[in-house]
Amino acid sequence: MARKKNKIRVLEKIRVEDFAAEGRCLARQDGKVIFIESTVPGDLVDVFLNKSKKDWAEGYPLRFHEYSPRRVEPFCSHFGNCGGCQWQTVPYKEQLRFKQQQVIDALERIAKVELPEILPILGAAADKYYRNKLEFTFGTQRYIPKGDYDKAAMLESKQNGTYQPLPAAGFHAKGYFDKIVDVTRCYLQPEPSNLVRETIREYAKAHDLSYYDIRQHTGFLRNVQLRVCNTGEVMVNVIVGEPDMEKVNALLEHLRASIPEVTTWVYTINTKKNDSLYDLEPVPFSGKGFVIEQLEHFRFKIGPKSFFQTNTKQAEQLYRVTRDFAELTGKETVYDLYCGTGSIGIFVSDKAKKIIGVEVIEAAIDDARENAALNQLDQTVFFAGDVIDICNDEFFATHGKPDVIITDPPRAGMHEKLVKKILEMAAPVLVYVSCNPATQARDLRLLDEKYIVTKVQPVDMFPHTHHIENVVQLKLRTTIPS
Repeated sequence: MARKKNKIRVLEKIRVEDFAAEGRCLARQDGKVIFIESTVPGDLVDVFLNKSKKDWAEGYPLRFHEYSPRRVEPFCSHFGNCGGCQWQTVPYKEQLRFKQQQVIDALERIAKVELPEILPILGAAADKYYRNKLEFTFGTQRYIPKGDYDKAAMLESKQNGTYQPLPAAGFHAKGYFDKIVDVTRCYLQPEPSNLVRETIREYAKAHDLSYYDIRQHTGFLRNVQLRVCNTGEVMVNVIVGEPDMEKVNALLEHLRASIPEVTTWVYTINTKKNDSLYDLEPVPFSGKGFVIEQLEHFRFKIGPKSFFQTNTKQAEQLYRVTRDFAELTGKETVYDLYCGTGSIGIFVSDKAKKIIGVEVIEAAIDDARENAALNQLDQTVFFAGDVIDICNDEFFATHGKPDVIITDPPRAGMHEKLVKKILEMAAPVLVYVSCNPATQARDLRLLDEKYIVTKVQPVDMFPHTHHIENVVQLKLRTTIPS
C-alpha cells in the first residue's frame, strides 16, 4: 500500500516564539515545533506548511495578524526579495543575542563536552557597507515581487505576442536561479560599488548591450565583481558572455574614464554555462590587475580569483582572537591548516618562531607564498596538498612537530581522518576557527578524546544574516593541571 502524503495545510494565528537555526524562527502547536521563515519572535501569523512531520513542520507566513514589537523597519527597499540581509527587521543587538545562543546550543547539544563560560560575542562596529567583495548579476529575467505581479496581464501579453521580460542588474531572487532582483541601491559594500553597477547599466542601455540569458546561454553582460579595500584600492572584474573585444574595450574605456576611484579594471570572458571563474583567466585592462588590503600592519595581495575574508574589520577581530588563543611566546612552531592564502598564519607570525601552512588548493598556496614575501617574512612556509598525506614522520623530522595547530575548515568541518591526524600530532594548543558551529561541535566531540575546550569566542562577521564565526581554544588534557 502506498504511503499517504502529508497534507499541506494552513495554521491560523500562530504566535512566533523564538529564533531558530538558519535564520528561521519557531512556534509550537499541539506539541509540534514549527519552523517559520521571514518572521520575528512576537509576530502573529497564518503559516502555510510546505513540510509537516510528526514532531515538526516548516513553512512561511501567509498573513500577518500582528507584528512583533521587537521589529524594526528594514533599511533596504529590496529586503525580502534578493535573499540577502535576512534579519533587517531584527535589531542588531537582538541578532547578536541569538547568534550567541546559537553557538551555545550547538556546543551543548552536539559536542556534549565540558565547556567553559562562553565569552560575549564580538559584534561589528559597522552593520552596513562592511563587505569588501560583492558580485552583481546582469540577467534578462527581472524578478517581479508578488504585489507588483499582474498574472492576467502577463498571460494576455504572451498570447498576443507582445510579452517582453525586463532585464535586471542586481542579485538572484531568493529561490530562483534565473530571476534577478533589479537593485537600485545596495547597503553591503562602500562606494563606488553602486556607482559601478549603475554606470554599466546606463552604458548598456545607450549602446544596446544585451544582458545574459541564463536559460539560453546568450548575451553579453554577465556579472561584475568588485573588491573595495580599506587601503583605498578598488578592483572591478567585468565578466562578459561573448568574446567581442570591440564591445569589451569600449565599455571598459568608458568605465575607466567615468569612475577614476577604481584603481584596476579587469575583464573575464566566460562562455561556459556556469558562473565559476576557477578555470578562467581574468585579464587586466588598466592598473596592476590586483589590489592590496591590510590587516593591522600586514599587507595582502588580492587578485580577481583570490580568497580573502569579505569583512576586513571583523577579520581583524577574528584573527586577533585566534592569535590570543594561540598563546604564542615567540618560540612556537604553528601549523596553519586549511590556510588558504595564508592570512591567519601571516597575521600571527610576529609572535611565532615558524609558521607552516597547508592547503589543498595549489593556487591559494601560490597566493600565500606571495603574501609572505610581500610582508618580508622568512619564517613562513606553505605546502599544497592534503594534511593527512603531508604531515608524516619525515615531514615532522624536517620541519618539527607543531606546538600550536590552527585549523579553519570550510562549513562542512574537518574530515574525520584529519581529526585523527590532529589527535596523532597532539599539539599542546589547538585553535579551531569555524563558520559553522554545528560541524565544529561535531568535531569537538571527536577531539574530546585528547583535548579539553578551554575558551570559546563567537564573532559576528555578517550583520543582518544568520551566519556566525566561532573560535575555540583546546588544550591537551595532559597539559591541564588536575
